[in-house]
Amino acid sequence: MYFELALLAYLIDGWLGELPGKHPVMWMGDYITFFEKKFYADRIMPGVLLVLSLLVVTGLISIAFVYVCGLLPEQLSLLALAILASTGIAMHLLHKSVADILISEQPKQAISYLVSRDTEGMTEPDIYKAALETWAENLSDGVIAPLLYLLLFGLPGIAVYKAINTLDSMVAYKTDRYFYFGKVAALLDDVANFIPARLTALMIVMVAPNKQVALQSMMRDGNKLESPNAGYPIAAMAGALSVSLGGDAYYHGQLKHKPTLGLPIYEVNAGIVRQALAMKCHLNMCVIGFLGLGILLT
Repeated sequence: MYFELALLAYLIDGWLGELPGKHPVMWMGDYITFFEKKFYADRIMPGVLLVLSLLVVTGLISIAFVYVCGLLPEQLSLLALAILASTGIAMHLLHKSVADILISEQPKQAISYLVSRDTEGMTEPDIYKAALETWAENLSDGVIAPLLYLLLFGLPGIAVYKAINTLDSMVAYKTDRYFYFGKVAALLDDVANFIPARLTALMIVMVAPNKQVALQSMMRDGNKLESPNAGYPIAAMAGALSVSLGGDAYYHGQLKHKPTLGLPIYEVNAGIVRQALAMKCHLNMCVIGFLGLGILLT
């Protein structure tokens, strides 16, 4: 278990946020784009080859970094690995990106960078709902899941997870183009996020003002979405804030009917989004406390 590495990486992300230079996820995205241009076909096998090739390349590169860092003195090696691992954690960027929607002069454009749904026809409440759902779901994808795989497998763990997550964000769509090509990427992402999504939901329940309502919402509505994972943190967030999230939305010009999560006791507005973002402090305490305890006990 890599408790010290995970704690240091989390603190570096919280302190520095995104490091200068091209982010590793962008390199992964470039590879996916290159592969798709060269080898795309509306079949499962090319998608399998994309997944396998990216995971192998990512794993080998991360193992090479571990080897090189291992040549350094112990404390310097830990710091170097933590800096590299921090690029896979997105608490700082996620919080800032959602908070920026509240002050943006073009909120539709701001939210379009964070969601895959169509944003042109969104109303103000729609934008705030999308912001809350992004905050909740990406606490799992961008924070808890990367930390879990870093904790379990070190730098290769978080690197391979980010590759899986990047594949999901680029090719795992149920459209005519990606239905078969992205099927394996989608299934792999579902498996990788099964435990982290539920851990994230439980953490949201722990920091919720009304823990019982948040827990009830998670248990009642967490499995309502088509995704086996996304519904749990979103439902927990809806219960924590006593609002309703989810519902119909347009994707690629097509209306998609989606269930609602939570109960609409309050309207979703800017104040509710600020309440959700204020949970960051308590979530930080949970994460840091757990990793710190792990260090003491190992």
